[in-house]
Amino acid sequence: MRPLRFAPGLTLVLALTLTGLAQAADTAPDPDTEIWRKVKSALFGDRPVSTDAAAVIQLEAPARAEDAATVPIALKTRLPQRPERYIQRVYLIIDKNPSPLAAVFHFSPEAGRADLETRVRIEEYTHIRAVAELSDGRLYATTRYIKASGGCSAPASKDPAAALARLGKMKFRMDAPVALHQPNLVQLMISHPNHSGLAMDQLTRLYTPAHYVRQVTVTYAGKPVLTAEVDFSISENPNFRFYFVPRESGELKAEVVDSKDLRFETSVLIRPGMAVGS
Repeated sequence: MRPLRFAPGLTLVLALTLTGLAQAADTAPDPDTEIWRKVKSALFGDRPVSTDAAAVIQLEAPARAEDAATVPIALKTRLPQRPERYIQRVYLIIDKNPSPLAAVFHFSPEAGRADLETRVRIEEYTHIRAVAELSDGRLYATTRYIKASGGCSAPASKDPAAALARLGKMKFRMDAPVALHQPNLVQLMISHPNHSGLAMDQLTRLYTPAHYVRQVTVTYAGKPVLTAEVDFSISENPNFRFYFVPRESGELKAEVVDSKDLRFETSVLIRPGMAVGS
């Protein structure tokens, strides 16, 4: 049988069509979605939300996630945390997740920087947004489009019995010695299955009931550093990296409340030059 041949003109048309389809597949949809308009109205009413946010906040996330259940994201801020003007809240919104408002992070000037890193679940291809609310009331939004699916309904990666045995265990970690009067990066690791309620147990064929961390409060020397109101969009075993500014030796403390009102806490005494959890 002779190979199929196309006329030169038709070959060019096919090539251009395929190229156009490939480019369309790589182009993010319009970020002004109906879900976003509804969420924006519910959260902020008629307040203006600027998309010219480069000088205030940036959102870093992969264009295509390797694992939709553990998608790394980073909030990178450009505004110093000074008492006269600072970022007091960052809203993390994942348009097409079952619960679009994934988290609200509250920062104080004691944080030094309102940067934060964590991992999230993504249920389907979606825009993900970070909206920074300044202490003067102004709002700035930045957006990324992420290709990932099935993260909220994915089964837990850990053995249920082992996860239950470690429930609520927490640990602080710092990669550098503590330095006074400047922002120090710290990591808080929380052992919690963060069940979404959307994942089916492959043995029982029943859905695992929702059970997730809903609030995290971090203080230093009794002063607020970070408060996070979160839901099951945060990945299993929640992990947060953020900053705080120690002025003197003191206690770094984390308190966690989950959706069953179980409470957990951990603390560490901070001294200049010490290493934490390394």
